[in-house]
Amino acid sequence: MTRWLPDGRREGREWVARNPKRGDSQPGSFKVNLSTGRWGDFATGDKGGDLIALAAFLFDLKQDEAARSVAVMVGVDAYE
Repeated sequence: MTRWLPDGRREGREWVARNPKRGDSQPGSFKVNLSTGRWGDFATGDKGGDLIALAAFLFDLKQDEAARSVAVMVGVDAYE
């Protein structure tokens, strides 16, 4: 999570950070569950069910583009 949300911190099973898509002044409302990948910004209602959706949200990608990007990041051939 530090690569995508470097100003965050671990709190139990969650990564708590500022939402980089808005003028969030303090970490707290934007959380990622480190066990399931579910994430949400409780201030705006933005949410998703996995890390692909998180990548799509953070980097303004379509789901398929986000999936390929994450696959490259972890060293998986996205075209197998």
